[in-house]
Amino acid sequence: MTKINYFLFPFFILLSPLPELAQVKIKDPLFKSNYHQIHNTNIADFKDDFITLSNQDLDKLAEKLANYYLTQQKIDDFPDNITSNQSLLIQSKFVNNLINNQGNIIGYKAGLTNQKIQERFNTNQPVLGTLLEKMLLPSGTIVSSKFGAIPMMEGDLMVRVKSEKINQAKTTEEVLNYLDAVIPFLELPDLMYSQDLKLNKEMLVAINVGARLGIMGEPIPLEATKEWHTKLSNIQVTIKDELGQELAQGNGKALLGDPLTVVLWIKDELRSQGKSLKKGDLLSLGSITPLIPVKPGKTISAQYLGLNEASPVQLSVHFEE
Repeated sequence: MTKINYFLFPFFILLSPLPELAQVKIKDPLFKSNYHQIHNTNIADFKDDFITLSNQDLDKLAEKLANYYLTQQKIDDFPDNITSNQSLLIQSKFVNNLINNQGNIIGYKAGLTNQKIQERFNTNQPVLGTLLEKMLLPSGTIVSSKFGAIPMMEGDLMVRVKSEKINQAKTTEEVLNYLDAVIPFLELPDLMYSQDLKLNKEMLVAINVGARLGIMGEPIPLEATKEWHTKLSNIQVTIKDELGQELAQGNGKALLGDPLTVVLWIKDELRSQGKSLKKGDLLSLGSITPLIPVKPGKTISAQYLGLNEASPVQLSVHFEE
């Protein structure tokens, strides 16, 4: 039976200073094999031992994660006690290993933007991932139902940065001044880890917060008004299958109570890492709906109510077998 409750992972951090060495427990021979020379002992001895890993060793972990990602394999084992700083370094290297295949950085995504989920992960902050060009697809795309090792979907919301002045914003009202569009976004994350593993925040960060694919709608122009601020929080999202059966629903308040609060957090988190937002960056703000497992042969629609006064905005994707 599955041990992971995938509804706990809305999808949903890049490089920061690291200690030179760290204590990590290694279980899987796929991850242990590179470190055999460190202890000059039998591989089996690593099962219950803690070993000291250098940053170079963590780079090797990131390379292995990239190999799993590119071959769509489940991760059957992984160090479960890496530190937050180690997870950030692994993610940064992991993303760099994907750029040749997935394209350049086009934006960022926030995960753990729901307070109840944060409590389950023993954190009071979201987590940050990176979006690459080839991850983003137009509405109506046909996607393999096996697009990842653990393919999922969720109703999300995206905004686009209008000006680098957003990096000086201090409030959500100021943030809104420097966004030029809101974009309906059906995210297709990949949790990657085997159901037998118990996920923690650091493991989620290491795999780039599950970023894999996403279905984008057409950009809708934003205005820096109180009406738009309220509208963003009140967006209603409903996901249905081709038979009209409702699979999930939610509203914009699921995003830290206010989607613009997530934008402000992304800006601040990037600044803490010595980075900044730039014009054109796309920001995925997190899960509005619960995660839903992907099933082959299904055509899924996501309806966004409140973005367009004339009629709901709809996205669709078909998962081929």
